[in-house]
Amino acid sequence: MKFMFTLGWVLTIGVMGASAGQTTAERVPPPLVMGSLAGEDSFSFYCAPCHGRAGKGDGPVAAALKTTPPDLTVLARRNGGTFPAGEVLAFIVGTGRPLPAHGPGDMPVWGPIFRALETSDPRVKVRIENIVAYIESIQVR
Repeated sequence: MKFMFTLGWVLTIGVMGASAGQTTAERVPPPLVMGSLAGEDSFSFYCAPCHGRAGKGDGPVAAALKTTPPDLTVLARRNGGTFPAGEVLAFIVGTGRPLPAHGPGDMPVWGPIFRALETSDPRVKVRIENIVAYIESIQVR
């Protein structure tokens, strides 16, 4: 139930933000896939609503979640100084250990979408790898 609430909340905010300033006749739902493959762009589009633009767990949706998203800038510090790229990748695609805040084994919104697109869009692997690299780049050492 929490998963569906979170999914609805994130999609509602996305639609509201994407349609701000448009007339009723012009409203088009936001895309699920963006054109840019850059890690920072993908992070901002897919991750920042919960994790915040700086990755500190303070995104606009964070307050509505039962569990506060973690500060992604300290993953290396919490892992003895080594960035856990494999674990981050596993969390993004939904193969990592389950986290209650992520819903049933995947990210509440983007994990299922990434998996669904993987078979039809070869850019998904590149996009996910770039998100992982971007998260590594924002680590505070």
